Amino acid sequence: MTSTFPNISISTERLVLRPLDEDDVSALAAMMNDEQVAAWTDVPQPFTEQGARAWVTEDAPAERAAGRGLDLAVTEFLTQRLVGVIRLTKTNWHVRSTELSYIVAPWARGEGYASEAALATAQWLFGDQKFERIELRTAADNTASQQVAQKIGCISEGVLRNACIAHMRTDDGTWTDVRTDFIVWSLLPEDLEGAAEHMTDTGGFAGFTDWN
Repeated sequence: MTSTFPNISISTERLVLRPLDEDDVSALAAMMNDEQVAAWTDVPQPFTEQGARAWVTEDAPAERAAGRGLDLAVTEFLTQRLVGVIRLTKTNWHVRSTELSYIVAPWARGEGYASEAALATAQWLFGDQKFERIELRTAADNTASQQVAQKIGCISEGVLRNACIAHMRTDDGTWTDVRTDFIVWSLLPEDLEGAAEHMTDTGGFAGFTDWN
């Protein structure tokens, strides 16, 4: 029997992580059309509200039901505004491992939302779901995403050469593919202790313009 993630809500001091719903469609489409999201992810450009609705109503539920992953909306606790998305993909229930990625809306960057949401997700995975490994992959030139990985306690394991396709604007305004390296990071349950200490020493989550 295939294992699946539950439909859950995770709360932090500033955020609520919950399943995507149709009320997120407009904000999700706007976030995915940002230049930095287009540069570092493979989402179609332009990203339409029709595409966002299909993600919310079809793709995300299917991934969860099949046991492959989980997509969570990251919202502000006070305003309920969508600030980003946490994605779990390539989940292996036998090994108890999954790959984590994060996207933050342009207006919400610099507040540490990605690191706060990613750390809360990791704590839930290791605690409630008994996972043993979380993997992150960041493009070699995506220093902001790498800083988030470091801040939550991830350890760099190496480089996958030429394994990432990033995107760059051309002179005529269209996008072109640019091949680069992936940096592979891992997070294990014992790494979270160091992450918590780092958060205390540095005064919390804020400070990185975070996306992945």
